[in-house]
Amino acid sequence: MTQKRSYHFETRAIHEGLKDSPWQGATLPPIFQTAAHYHETAESLSNTFAGKTEEHIYMRLSNPTSRFLEKKLASLESGAGAVVAGSGMAAINNACLTLLRTGDEFVASKTLFMSTYTLFNTIFRKYGITVKFVDPMSLDDIEAAINEKTRFVYMETITNPGMEVADIKAIANIAYSHGAPLIMDNTLASPWLCRPLELGADIVMHSTTKYLSGHGAAIGGVVVDAGKFDWTGEKFQDFAPFVEQKGNLAFLHRMFKEYHVNFGTAPAPFHSFLTAMGLNTLGIRMERHIANAVKAADFLKAQPKVEWVNFPGFPDHKSYTTAKEQFNNKGFGAMLTFGLKDQTTCFKFIDRLEMILNLANLGDCKTLIIHPYSSQYISFPEALKNQLADPKLLRLSLGIEHIDDILYDLEQALTAV
Repeated sequence: MTQKRSYHFETRAIHEGLKDSPWQGATLPPIFQTAAHYHETAESLSNTFAGKTEEHIYMRLSNPTSRFLEKKLASLESGAGAVVAGSGMAAINNACLTLLRTGDEFVASKTLFMSTYTLFNTIFRKYGITVKFVDPMSLDDIEAAINEKTRFVYMETITNPGMEVADIKAIANIAYSHGAPLIMDNTLASPWLCRPLELGADIVMHSTTKYLSGHGAAIGGVVVDAGKFDWTGEKFQDFAPFVEQKGNLAFLHRMFKEYHVNFGTAPAPFHSFLTAMGLNTLGIRMERHIANAVKAADFLKAQPKVEWVNFPGFPDHKSYTTAKEQFNNKGFGAMLTFGLKDQTTCFKFIDRLEMILNLANLGDCKTLIIHPYSSQYISFPEALKNQLADPKLLRLSLGIEHIDDILYDLEQALTAV
């Protein structure tokens, strides 16, 4: 018997799960737009509620369209299982709360996405949970912040908008030595550029709204479990019943049963369908996104009105060596930040753009720009705003348009200011 071929990432992004489906040869997953699923017998429904079967019951619990997406995303991230959620923040909240209790601590990068920072620093603190923020580039800082109360370490593959690339292998080793799992937000890299679970991380999450969908038509999130962390350790005795039920997938099972179901974080089936469609072109899109980012970074760096450009692809960037090795020479991400004279100049620049869109999203097939200081971080205290953003900073997410048109728009807007 011939050995089954192990297909490349781009091929799996298109074909994963199609031939295993009972959909009568359909090459796209049907949209199961139904609130609930009936069962032929009372015993069948009882067994499903008891976890003895994996049939569907109610959309808040599971849905065939969403399950198809979960299996595909688990495969692309080299995980053992996945649960999709209604947004990236829902996925982050579910993953973290699965591990946290009142009095616990966790360690996180100090340069986080705005909503993640608010969740960790404001919301969780209300419930007696302490976050210790650290420099993601300092292994010593990370090591020093971990103690017996630390339940996990949380990092972003590429920080937003800091543009730092942490050493996943090294951080995973530190977390492992303290019996704590490493959670990675892999949104800005996508599994095409980086697969943190293969580098030692235990849990990966995404805002699927971004590169995984790529079209700006759907919102969603996902948590992927490597299925390798030992949940029988002293620090996680509260996981015992879930280990007994699901073994190496105890984390994912607990998250699903306690938080996903009861917080009502399930995605709409139509959004799962749209995300699955976006995955078909993920590989080829990322190639163009990343190529455009390199050219845009070089262009902006040469402009006299641009005070600085922050992009990991520059050899003098503090993350260059780590990013080059960690991303297997495939690129440095598709986002960059750059600085103009002041906030007024940033506003004038945005207002003069003709094609590039000013909106609060990234990872779209369209090139997008935002002034984070005056938008996403506007309600933050002044000192914190300056730490996480900067009045001079503009964030540019490179789309897949022709690079000449992107550079033309940047140039004409710079000329105007």
